[in-house]
Amino acid sequence: MPNPGKAKNGSAIDALDLLRADHEKVKSLFREFDSLRGIDDEDERKSELVDEICYELTIHTMIEEEIFYPIVRDAIDDEELMDEADMEHTGARELISQLEVMYPGDDHFEATVSVLGEEIAQHIEKEENDIFEAARAAGIDLDGLGERLSSRKEELDEDLSAPPAPLDALLPHEGARRAPRAPN
Repeated sequence: MPNPGKAKNGSAIDALDLLRADHEKVKSLFREFDSLRGIDDEDERKSELVDEICYELTIHTMIEEEIFYPIVRDAIDDEELMDEADMEHTGARELISQLEVMYPGDDHFEATVSVLGEEIAQHIEKEENDIFEAARAAGIDLDGLGERLSSRKEELDEDLSAPPAPLDALLPHEGARRAPRAPN
C-alpha cells in the first residue's frame, strides 16, 4: 500500500496535495453514489459507499481540525475564513452522524447523502481556492505539514479501524459493595 505522505518518487508530499487527494477521493465516492440514485437493487453498494464517505470525511476533517486549520489560522489574518471552515465541518459532522444510523430505503437517506455531497463540494471549492491559496501565500512549510498530516491520518486509520474494546460494564467491578447487575 502506498504511503499517503510520500510522492511516487519518495519525496515528501505537500500538505495541499495530500488534502486535495482526499477531496478527489470523496468527490469520486459521491459521484458513484449519485450514479446509483433511484436504483433499489443497489442498496448494498449504496450502504458501502455511504460508510466509506463517512469514514473518509471523518478522518479528513479530523486532520484538518487538529493540525492544518490551527497552523493556517496562526499564519494568516482571516479569522472569518477559518471560522466558516470550522462551521462547515460542524455541519458535515451532523449529516454524517445522521447517515451513520440510516440505511438505503429509509426516508430521506438519498436526500441526506445529496445534501452532504453538495455541502462538501462547496466546502472543497472554498477551501482549495481560498484557504489553500492563503496557506501557500503565508509561506507555510507544506512538505513538513504534509508529513504531519500523513502521520496523523495513518494513526487515525489504525484507531478507527481497530475492533472495539470490551464494554467495562460487563467486566467485574472490583471493590463494589454488591455484585454488578447482570446485563439484560
